[in-house]
Amino acid sequence: MERIYPDRGSLEKVLKFGKKIRLYNGIDPTGLLHLGHLIILKKLRQFQDLGHEVIVLIGDFTAAIGDPTDKAAARKPLTKIQIIENAKNYKTLIGKVLDLGKPNVRFLHNEKWDNALKPAELLEIFSNFNVARLLERDMFQERIKKGKNILIHEFVYPVFQAYDSVAMDVDLEVGGNDQTFNMLCGRDLMKKMKGREKFVMSLKLLTDPTGKKMGKTEGNLISLDESPKEIFGKIMSWPDSLLPAGLELLTDISQKEARDLLKGPKNAKIHLAKEVVRILHGKKAADSTEKEFNRVFKEKKLPTKMPEFKISEKSLPLLDLLVKIKLISSKSEAKRLIIQGGVKIGGKTEKDWKKIIEIKKGQVVQIGKRKFVKII
Repeated sequence: MERIYPDRGSLEKVLKFGKKIRLYNGIDPTGLLHLGHLIILKKLRQFQDLGHEVIVLIGDFTAAIGDPTDKAAARKPLTKIQIIENAKNYKTLIGKVLDLGKPNVRFLHNEKWDNALKPAELLEIFSNFNVARLLERDMFQERIKKGKNILIHEFVYPVFQAYDSVAMDVDLEVGGNDQTFNMLCGRDLMKKMKGREKFVMSLKLLTDPTGKKMGKTEGNLISLDESPKEIFGKIMSWPDSLLPAGLELLTDISQKEARDLLKGPKNAKIHLAKEVVRILHGKKAADSTEKEFNRVFKEKKLPTKMPEFKISEKSLPLLDLLVKIKLISSKSEAKRLIIQGGVKIGGKTEKDWKKIIEIKKGQVVQIGKRKFVKII
């Protein structure tokens, strides 16, 4: 947790008094759920375990607008079909963290109330907001300086997110600190329309060493639907500088335990990778994935299981082979990896991108450290 609005003491007082609150997090179905969402879901689970009512809001209406937060240009609008497709596995993935068998968790959709608003009702809601304040946002100021457009629909995005709090009559909104402006708009609107407090809890973001969010926009995400092998391997490839944040935000260990682990970065990565896999796939998968990782990277053995690809040709140019077995999307990428020494055929590094490869059954093609294909 980074900060609570209006302050920590006020929320603490309500919780200590014994009141069961209603809290929510909103997710716009604009892409894959990833580790950034896991941080928030873990916080929601803590509240759920304490008996509070948790709402997961699927922002199917707001997704069609597109949250302008951190965006240097307007988002491309999503169609209804795209939104449905993006959200199709959300409930299943969220169920890996929240206990969907309990009655104190609900899934709601904001298109239900937003599409029902009449023009007069919209005007009443809009009258609670100040244009100057909405324009204060950093990304809007940057666009103005660069002469870029600010479209009306994205300009009013915070208004619709704010109305979600009123429509659901919540006590608390939980979200990443990049959503603080939008969440506070909801707090203001709750006061004006319902005359009561709505708390806001902003959580720290998982950022890479450059300070950029680990997420879909930056292209460095680890999605919640990835295999145990991919999740484990990607976390093991993280730079050591990302480990303190990873241990703090994605595990439940104490600060002292984290400090002790960080004395040996490799062990810290293994602990982190194993814990994330455990949360998403269970202890058995976490144990077997760690064992397989050690087999390939410590013992330098081939994976026990790998994709297989049938090839009828007796020989192929190396570039064609790599593209054909779908380990690489283009010949230009294949050429670059070969020159960098990232391609092995039968355990031997190949550095001649012009080479003709004799095809043999059982031959293993390896790209980088984690991609393997057996030719059959």
